[in-house]
Amino acid sequence: MAEMDRRLFLALAGGFLASPRPARAWPAAPPLRRLKLFNVHTGESFDGPYRDALGPIALAMDELSALLRDHHSGERIAIDISVIDFLGAVMDAVGATRATVLSAYRTRETNATLARTTFGVADTSQHIYGRALDIRLDARLEDAMQAARAMRRGGVGWYPRSGFFHLDSGPVRNWTLDGSGFDHLLTRLQLLVADSGLPLPKSVRAGRARRPLSVRERLTLHRAIARAEFLTRRH
Repeated sequence: MAEMDRRLFLALAGGFLASPRPARAWPAAPPLRRLKLFNVHTGESFDGPYRDALGPIALAMDELSALLRDHHSGERIAIDISVIDFLGAVMDAVGATRATVLSAYRTRETNATLARTTFGVADTSQHIYGRALDIRLDARLEDAMQAARAMRRGGVGWYPRSGFFHLDSGPVRNWTLDGSGFDHLLTRLQLLVADSGLPLPKSVRAGRARRPLSVRERLTLHRAIARAEFLTRRH
């Protein structure tokens, strides 16, 4: 049965059951599930139902696939309904009416480029499979992250300094990336530099003001630590 036909049938059946007749207990049909999303990169939005009593609405899922495409390449994929449901549940938990999408589907090429230049991007990210969303809310962002972790429906990443959280429908796991590890490494390097006489690398000094570190800055920092430790041992 075509999707429009089955939804018409559902509506008619609902009207039929609502007409006066001897009482009988029927399970209530699940309400429409709605979302209001805004893509920060394209300026496009989605506002409407995406699921009804019969399941995901094909037309809405197609619109979401377009909205959540790889904005670098324009390529799209069928977005996993589980991550959409996950986001909807999190928004309901904190009373959010709109979510801003920072990242959704990524091609392998886009993900590889980001992994080379951005700290925290996994080589085998769930974004590649259309199973992940990076989200910002207008309010109660940390509460939303905590609610998502309590649901145990997939991966939840927390990026407090960047002001967003990650949701995916992969294995249940949690992580936080706030850049605090940089302070520990920098302190360690400064102590070693004091013993070895090496200058603190300029790129590392510049990187202290922005977190998390880029791949280049991390490599510079670790190389500087290794060199300082080598010279310290020689002394």
